Order: sequence, then C-alpha cells, then structure tokens
Amino acid sequence: MRKNIFLLIILGVVVMIMSMMSKEFLRFSTLLESLRYAVEMGIMAVPMTMIIITTGIDLSVASTLALSGILMGIIWKYLNLNIWLAGLFAILIGSGCGLLNAYMITGLSIPPIVVTLATMAAYRGIATGLSKGRGITGFPESFQNFGQGSFMNFIPYSVFIWVIVALVGYVVLEKSKFGRYIYSIGHNETGAMFSAVPVVRVKNILYLFSGMMAGLSGMIYSARIGAAKSNAFMGGELEVITAVVLGGTSITGGEGSILGSTLGVLIITFLKTGLNLARVPHSVQSIIVGIVLVASIITYTRFGVGFFKKIKKGGV
Repeated sequence: MRKNIFLLIILGVVVMIMSMMSKEFLRFSTLLESLRYAVEMGIMAVPMTMIIITTGIDLSVASTLALSGILMGIIWKYLNLNIWLAGLFAILIGSGCGLLNAYMITGLSIPPIVVTLATMAAYRGIATGLSKGRGITGFPESFQNFGQGSFMNFIPYSVFIWVIVALVGYVVLEKSKFGRYIYSIGHNETGAMFSAVPVVRVKNILYLFSGMMAGLSGMIYSARIGAAKSNAFMGGELEVITAVVLGGTSITGGEGSILGSTLGVLIITFLKTGLNLARVPHSVQSIIVGIVLVASIITYTRFGVGFFKKIKKGGV
C-alpha cells in the first residue's frame, strides 16, 4: 500500500510536469487516447508481475505479440478464415509460445532468462520469415474499430479489455490460493516445494498465461494500427518489465502487486505522451524514462520507507 501511495505521488508529479511542458497534455481526450497506446503494455504487465514475483522473467512477450499478429493475419488473409476466429487463433498461438517457454524452464530446468532470451529472437525471426518483412493489411473495418474505436466516442474499447485482465489478475494474486502459491515461490521456492506447493504447475500456468496475454495483445495491436507487422512492439518487453519493476515488484521475488504495475504502466505512458507532445526526440525519451525509473526506486528505498514510517508513528 505504501508503495502504491508513493507511485500515485510520482504519477501526480509526472502529470504536473508534462502539463507544464505541453498545454495539450491535460486535455481529457488526450489522456484517454494515451490509454489506448498503453493497453498492450498494461495487459502483458499482469502476467509479468506474477512471473517476476516468482523470480522468473519473460523476455519473449513482445516477440510473441508480433508472431501471433502475423499468424493471425496469414490465417485470415490466405486461409479465408473469419477475422475474429483468426484472432482466437492468435491467442492460442501466443499460449503455445508460452507453453514452449514453460516446458524448457520447468521441464528442462533452463533458467528463464536464457529460455526467453532465445525465444525472443526465435519468435521474432519466425514472424519476419513468415511475413517476408512485409506487413499484412486490409483488415475488416469492424476489426479495426476494435482497436481504434471508443465507447460512445469516449473510452477506447480496448481499455475495457485491459481493465478486465487487470481485475482478474488482482483477484487471482491477492484473493486466491494460487496467488499465495505465487508469493510463497518467490519468497522461498525450496520451502514452497516442501510445503506441498505445486511449483512446476504454477510456473507452467504463469508462462502459459503470459503467452496468452501476449497473443491477445497481438490481436489488439494489429487492430489498433490496422496491420500485422513482424516488428510490432519492438523493444516492448523492456517497457513491460520497466513498468512492473517501477510498480514495486521485486526482481528478487516475493513482492509485487497488479495495482502497482498498473500505476507503473500509467506513469510510463503519461510520461511518453507528454514528451511526444513536447516534441522530445525518442532517443532522449528513453533516457528520461530510465532516469525516472532509477530515481523513483532510489527515492522510495532511501527516503520513502522512512517517510511512511514517520507517518504511521505520527511524526509527520
């Protein structure tokens, strides 16, 4: 809870600074539209939070997104399958990618960072080879509206998907036995095994869930930009991990929350939106996002904990 309060303060500071840099930033329509571009990162941050809590990592999510989108486009365009059924296949394909990761991690006992680093390159390479480096376009208008349209010209449709995934993730992580398994694995995996926690099964489900959400994100991404591309969301896996770590999930495991990761996604999204409106070069934006991440973590660990302890004791 303390970290989430601190993250809300950071979010408020970001909004204030960005509104000073660009008068267009504080428009309600601008903030809502920026959420549309955060959906894929927000959806994939949910399983990533759970995986990192268990001391794992999934570097292949962005590549899985691209591969799922490309295969969806191929199935729709060349096999003449209904676009929504093709979208379902994108989710299934993403799930398959996640299962392959899970098998190598839990079945072959290969470290997650090694497995997902390899599949990150492999999935992106397969997507590029299948599409021959060209995007697949011409999706039906109804499908594109799924990614580009808004409910009553107000809230983007895709944001509702993000909210549902985040709520389900919150309930699972905070209110269920499965969530307690996740935290126990992160705190002490060996101890969890001796306590009859099905460690292998939990990890398999998490990497399957990660691939599934990457497949769903590939479908949404393709609908939003009106094309399936092999270079879709390039480098996005680092943005997802950055948002999760910024949201308070410990890379050493055992600590994290869906709410914190969601706030991390919003901080990065609003920061990038404001910098874009202020016409800051993308190379500089990456540096600024990195500085914000490091500064936020250092500030919280060095000053935030003590500050909240004083509040609790009535000293501030």
